[in-house]
Amino acid sequence: MPRPALRLAVELDGDGAHPAAWRRAAHAPGDLLTPRRIARTAAAAENAGFTFVTLEDSILPPAAGADPVGRIGSVERAAFVAASTSVLGVAPVLATTYAEPFHVSSQLSSLDHLSAGRSGWVVGVEEDPAAARAWGRPLVEGPDALAREARDGLRVVRDLWDSWEDDAVIRSVSTSRYLDRKRLHAIDFTGETYSVKGPSIVPRPPQGRPVILARHGLVPAGLTDVALVGAATAAGTGAAGEAAKAAGVPLAFAEIEVALDTPRETARERIADLERYSPWEERPDRLRYTGSADGLVSLLAELSAHVDGVRLLPLVLDEDLAVLSRLVLPELFVRRLAARPLPGTTLRTSLGLPRPVSRFASGTDTDTDTAAAAAAGSEAGAGTAAALVREETR
Repeated sequence: MPRPALRLAVELDGDGAHPAAWRRAAHAPGDLLTPRRIARTAAAAENAGFTFVTLEDSILPPAAGADPVGRIGSVERAAFVAASTSVLGVAPVLATTYAEPFHVSSQLSSLDHLSAGRSGWVVGVEEDPAAARAWGRPLVEGPDALAREARDGLRVVRDLWDSWEDDAVIRSVSTSRYLDRKRLHAIDFTGETYSVKGPSIVPRPPQGRPVILARHGLVPAGLTDVALVGAATAAGTGAAGEAAKAAGVPLAFAEIEVALDTPRETARERIADLERYSPWEERPDRLRYTGSADGLVSLLAELSAHVDGVRLLPLVLDEDLAVLSRLVLPELFVRRLAARPLPGTTLRTSLGLPRPVSRFASGTDTDTDTAAAAAAGSEAGAGTAAALVREETR
């Protein structure tokens, strides 16, 4: 039986994956933070046939060299992209290393409602000590501690999405009831460093849970929908994809940095031009491709036997996205190696993922009285006044 077609994602943060990509951008530097810039790149990605886009983020500037660049928050950009597109999925990068999982949950629930079920979440981490100072929080240091915060934050966010059952909202004018408090649940989470009580203040997202993507090994496989994998070689990347699937993650996406030949310059010439200003550091968890569009198509055909999709990180968005749109994706579609998302579908549907049932609706939660008590005093106001308390033991 042939494998399902690849699903395609592209990173749209800034001007590209290279730190000096802004020097080759097709727009004035000041246009980077304008709505027309993000609308233009999102429209290009949607028209090309990408399933979804990702938007990198951090509380810190994206560069620390001679040319630091500001950015608009990923969720704010994602909401704008969702409003200016109709098919494209949107997955911002958010870290719960220092941010409150409650706020992350509310932001992503709201995004899923606004996008009619086209949202996802790339689970990030804040490794720079400067992030702790910016948040005013104790430093989380070391891979184990960072993984712990990502794991606990993800569990809280998932539970908050589940805290409203699908039929909790009644909206009955005849009975003057807005919601059924018995279907609103306190999550009562206790982790190693903090605890959280209370339901969400946002009704359950249209997808049940927005699609969760995370670097393979960062959090338990059972908590994610898509594992992001990569290695220095194509064989290593394929093996990483197989390992993620064997661990129980439903889908594996290869992360590939791409620098493509253009009509005027080769990829190596373009990289050399940018290397005069800043180095493009290689990452061991990402594959890097440099060369022609045909070569990239062949690479993706090879990887399609081992992964379910790819997330491409272009060297320079204005240059590489055009080549991807004209030469790479059309060839993938003609050869049936990749599939376009269908109009009117959620991101979960586009990825072939089932809609999850709330864990409280499955009957595993028996503390209904406590859950109802944690809601606001009146049924009409419980949706906006639900209590949530985080007690830290750091």
